[in-house]
Amino acid sequence: MLTYTIRRLVLAIPTLMFISLVIFLLLELAPGDPMAQVPLTVPPEVKERMREALGLGEPLHVRFVKWLYQFFVIEPAVFIDTMFGTDWAEGQQRVISWQTRSPVMEIVVQRLPQTLTVVGLAYLVGVLIALPIGIYSAYKQYSVFDQAGTFISMVGFSVPPFFSGVLVIVIFSVQLGWLPSIYDTTLTVNSWETFWQQVRQMVMPVMVLALQTTAQISRFMRASMLDNLNQDYVRTARAKGLSEATVVLIHVLRNSMIPVITVIALGVPAIFGGAIITEQVFKVNGIGQLLITAIEANDLPMVHTLTFIFAVLIVTFNLIADVLYGVLDPRIRYD
Repeated sequence: MLTYTIRRLVLAIPTLMFISLVIFLLLELAPGDPMAQVPLTVPPEVKERMREALGLGEPLHVRFVKWLYQFFVIEPAVFIDTMFGTDWAEGQQRVISWQTRSPVMEIVVQRLPQTLTVVGLAYLVGVLIALPIGIYSAYKQYSVFDQAGTFISMVGFSVPPFFSGVLVIVIFSVQLGWLPSIYDTTLTVNSWETFWQQVRQMVMPVMVLALQTTAQISRFMRASMLDNLNQDYVRTARAKGLSEATVVLIHVLRNSMIPVITVIALGVPAIFGGAIITEQVFKVNGIGQLLITAIEANDLPMVHTLTFIFAVLIVTFNLIADVLYGVLDPRIRYD
């Protein structure tokens, strides 16, 4: 397993390099000019100096190599400086946002806690709800609970976040007045009162994101459980006199979790993508809203960085899913 993990980590490096090159070329070759928003009264020579200050006067391949160096060497060093008080990255040139003229990773780090709080909690809630629903729905196939779970899952699959987000705002904020309609990113939790304010404003975005997660994972969990409940090893376990709880929750569940692990692992980057829309609806000041703002402002360094972070998440959680296969099923060996 260790050899396989190291091999996959080594393979991930050229994969990420290729993904970064594709993203960089797509953004750089797309139509648009970062100087287009500069007022017409600015002299051409000033615009040219501004273009050179942004690094746009250099060849394409030079800018790409510089971006890779800044992203993989300078930014991690700056993070280490922040955490441990060293000076490894002092004086180094960093990736600068064209819109704010600030280092890109500083802005991302400032926005990341908001996204992780909402998205992380929503995904955790969704998984914790989906797994028991899927297990019980399969065990009680065609029961009233199973039918209700199927209906709710279809609703979760069918309703997009931009509609369900507006719907819950209208119901719980406008009509009932129970919850705030806009996420207050300036709120500081320093007392029980502010803590409950934070909880109240997180309920609706977490509800919207968790609904999609629950709908997807519960269906996969149910289908995987049904495939294993009728296997020979299950009948053998029951014939040996094992309790029904032991048969279902240990033997069947462990084998059923293998395909579900893929859905859960790959769902982490997907839930970040869904958060882009949800953050816009609820005005959560996270990286999803930051990406939309950067696209509208033609801020290519910011868009490139955020898009590449999503790519890193996909590659990372693919590796985590493959490693967990061997943990759940001893028959799977990579070495």
